[in-house]
Amino acid sequence: MAKTIQGDLIVKGLRFAIVVSRFNDFITDRLLSGALDVFLRHGVSDKDIDIIKVPGSFELLLALKRTAETKKYDALVAIGNIVKGQTPHYDHLASVVISNMSKISLDCNVPVCSGVVITENVEQAIERAGSKVGNRGGEAALSAIEMANLFKSFPK
Repeated sequence: MAKTIQGDLIVKGLRFAIVVSRFNDFITDRLLSGALDVFLRHGVSDKDIDIIKVPGSFELLLALKRTAETKKYDALVAIGNIVKGQTPHYDHLASVVISNMSKISLDCNVPVCSGVVITENVEQAIERAGSKVGNRGGEAALSAIEMANLFKSFPK
């Protein structure tokens, strides 16, 4: 029978960093609260969570890279909010942020889980920050726990 390797949702001595954008903080604060709630409910100690605040979603990238390079964390959670405006800036920013988050994860060999909400309008962002469709920050924290455990379970 084939062996299955998967991460569980039980926290055993894992460390996490949450890198959060202050731009649109009425959304990102709710996403951050969702992530913290999931971490604490799954047994992550306050001392094993660091919160790093940056000005906006573009600035998440360098902070995530520097944080991943420290090798102090088992997984990172990125939290931001990009809402479509009147210019094409939205399309470029969303593409750059998402593609480079995955590049950082691959380059640094540290899971980077996305709690970045990219929406057409503020109402959609509110829905993804804990009202109708759950909390994307909490979902990213759950992914971070699972991925960190998965990496710990790989054969050495």
